[in-house]
Amino acid sequence: MIPLFKVHMPQSVLAPLRETLFSGFIGQGKKVDEFERLLGAFINNERVLTLNNGTSALIISLRICGVGPGDSVVSTPMTCSATSMAIKAVGANIVWADIDPFTGNIDPDSVRNRITPKTKAVMCVHWGGSPCALFDLLSICKDAGIKLVEDAAHALGAEYAGKKIGNHGDAVAFSLQAIKHINTIEGGFISCKDPAAYAKAKLLRWFGIDREGPRTDMRCEQDIISAGYKGNLVDPLAVIGIEQMKYLPGIIQAQQDNAADYIRMLSDGFKKIRLLRYEPNGKSAAWLFSILVDDKDKFRKFMGENGIMVSSVHSRNDVFTCFADSRCNDLPGVDYFSQHQVAIPVHWALTNDDKSYIMSKISEYEAM
Repeated sequence: MIPLFKVHMPQSVLAPLRETLFSGFIGQGKKVDEFERLLGAFINNERVLTLNNGTSALIISLRICGVGPGDSVVSTPMTCSATSMAIKAVGANIVWADIDPFTGNIDPDSVRNRITPKTKAVMCVHWGGSPCALFDLLSICKDAGIKLVEDAAHALGAEYAGKKIGNHGDAVAFSLQAIKHINTIEGGFISCKDPAAYAKAKLLRWFGIDREGPRTDMRCEQDIISAGYKGNLVDPLAVIGIEQMKYLPGIIQAQQDNAADYIRMLSDGFKKIRLLRYEPNGKSAAWLFSILVDDKDKFRKFMGENGIMVSSVHSRNDVFTCFADSRCNDLPGVDYFSQHQVAIPVHWALTNDDKSYIMSKISEYEAM
């Protein structure tokens, strides 16, 4: 079976990991600091904070943007459930916006129509690593006096208008979970636009305690002003991340090259399969390569029978019982995308033979 994802874990992590594991210190320390500096240099934003997972990154992103109980967040239902769970976790209400059915990304016009006096933020998701229409979303948020939170779990290394994702919205949440471009087994990080938001996030990830302030007794004397979380990354996982950073540019480039090959091979002559469109100002990180298929279930069964894993990866969140209070019926873009979207393997470990085989089976499906 050609897998949809391939976990990246180099043998070279073993020596530095062993050293840290038996160093006598395995909490949040100097290795976390080093990893954050590397991530900041990569996305060209020094206001980076690592966390224990991407969901924590989403929750803290919402918190530093002032989202809380009774507020509304305009979001996309076409995403991992973590995106929507984070909104619920801070006590806010979800207002679903529609998506562009040919990109998978949130539709700015739909966002504009969903904003009310209760709206505190917009949450966008860069589907598959392909950036949303950020200029439009930023303009909408500026006009409404609200914040833009980006779920960039798919988008490490993606670019918009010549800048890496992580430099546009008020808070940007990334994932370092097992099947992402690189991983720390479990982990995530956020990048912030505003220094004050960054300082607040640093408090929130450690119960609300200022770990950098003066102390006389393990910080026991400190008052805690705002309740936070135990959401920090730890040094052993940071060591894995530090080593992974050496490979990150090559991983992203390999996936972008694989996506470019698919685009070239699928551009003409296919009637049952349609390519997605991409934002003109964006450069995808190619975490997923989604296509639109006439009969998704038939295609998935055919490819699986021929040893190729394909999947929708995420399902629309608005149909889940836990979000029943946000349900709406006016989402034609979501209807179309969720009915036809399926992802084929694009990961860094694909060989040319793999891609040729995948394309041969797609051509067989087309001819059926």
